Amino acid sequence: MAYVFYLGSVMLPVTPGALQVKINGNNKTMTLINEGEINLLKQPGLTEVAFDALLPNVSYPFSNGGAQTAGYYLSVLEQLKASQKGFQFIVSRSLPSGKGLFSTNLKVSLEDYTIKEDAAKEGPDVKVSIKLKQYKDYGTKTCAIAKDGTAVLSESREADNAPQAGSTYTVKKGDCLWKIAKQFYDNGSDYSKIYELNKDKINNPNLIYPGQVLTMP
Repeated sequence: MAYVFYLGSVMLPVTPGALQVKINGNNKTMTLINEGEINLLKQPGLTEVAFDALLPNVSYPFSNGGAQTAGYYLSVLEQLKASQKGFQFIVSRSLPSGKGLFSTNLKVSLEDYTIKEDAAKEGPDVKVSIKLKQYKDYGTKTCAIAKDGTAVLSESREADNAPQAGSTYTVKKGDCLWKIAKQFYDNGSDYSKIYELNKDKINNPNLIYPGQVLTMP
């Protein structure tokens, strides 16, 4: 089985050997007088993701190709942490035959990461333990009080990752139109909009190839 991991638009050079995805719950158990315990069901909490990544400084036959040195990926992690913005975490899965399986696609924040260097065991390579947490866009409201005492509410939202109309996206390994639409518009069904705008480049909406440059609606 082939796995490909993306942090934002960056593909990890070596696929992690294990992945832990924890779906947290917010249910609350309460004890009622003479009735025993009950469970109050609530909306699920934020999903947490954890994995260890190998960042090689030498070339390996099992790498995903075109890999940079460990320093490059460490700088990507630093930027993701310092940006204070959510980004897409994507895991694309496929069988050795090339048949696609289910994918993981979450908007997340980089909670923390631990850099591990062990020259005796890993040589020049670097290992990083990464923890992510699901990120949900949210809105805030502000209230301005005029001199006459009237209140005016205004709503603002954090900027999302949706591209501006007319911008472009370069297809990566493991992409499909559904995944691209889900990543940028939070709705995989919007893939048809991307297809309609790129019919001159796409003969079959189920067949796109790495390196294709798509115009985004």
